[in-house]
Amino acid sequence: MEQGSIRLYQLALRKTKSLLFFAFLAFLMEIASRLRLVSPLYFPPFSRILESFSELTLAGVLPMQLLHSLLRMACGYFLAVVVMIPLGIVIGTHRRWFLALDPLLELLRPLPPPAIIPIAILFLGIGDGMKISVVFFACSFPILTNSIDGSRLVHPLFIQTGETLGLSRFELLRKITLPAASPQIVSGLRTSLPICLIVTILAEMIGGEDGIGYWTLKMQRTFSIPEMYAGVLVTGFMGYFLNRLL
Repeated sequence: MEQGSIRLYQLALRKTKSLLFFAFLAFLMEIASRLRLVSPLYFPPFSRILESFSELTLAGVLPMQLLHSLLRMACGYFLAVVVMIPLGIVIGTHRRWFLALDPLLELLRPLPPPAIIPIAILFLGIGDGMKISVVFFACSFPILTNSIDGSRLVHPLFIQTGETLGLSRFELLRKITLPAASPQIVSGLRTSLPICLIVTILAEMIGGEDGIGYWTLKMQRTFSIPEMYAGVLVTGFMGYFLNRLL
């Protein structure tokens, strides 16, 4: 019980330090802008940013733009999970498949996801299909490679024991391989989340008509600087909370 209390105290201390550091940066920005140590045109007071954030939130502008982005992220991420986890387990448990596909995966894995945005625009236009496909591509490789690695690391003794007990191939995958590979799979799911956010924002900026990425860039182009920072603030909060999901 005492050890649990110590851990809670340490966690609370870390959170408090993070909040204090954020408050310190906001204070510096406020003072520097008010005293004109930096241009208020490019670095408005933090209180002005919070005011814009509050007004846009109450007006429903930021929630609506955020909803568009989250829906695209969720669609691309869900498709990657549904397709890549089973595919990774199948490849990882079949040596021939792994040897045949590994060179192709190694060739595609270093490809930066933003590099396929022009190709996606060429074939799919600038609608939601393009953005979802780019998110799917970006999330696929961390999930796929971790699923393959996790299933390949399952001890052969576990498989042999399951076969001795008369489990079918599907039951071996469901009851032995999947649980044993789950730590690696969860690691891939967590790794792909920030990538998912980054690619969604970038795709909206390059070929978007709505979404928090498109809206933030629009505010920058129209020189609505406090509103632009409010969009950046929303994106930062979204990244923080998504990272805490897994």
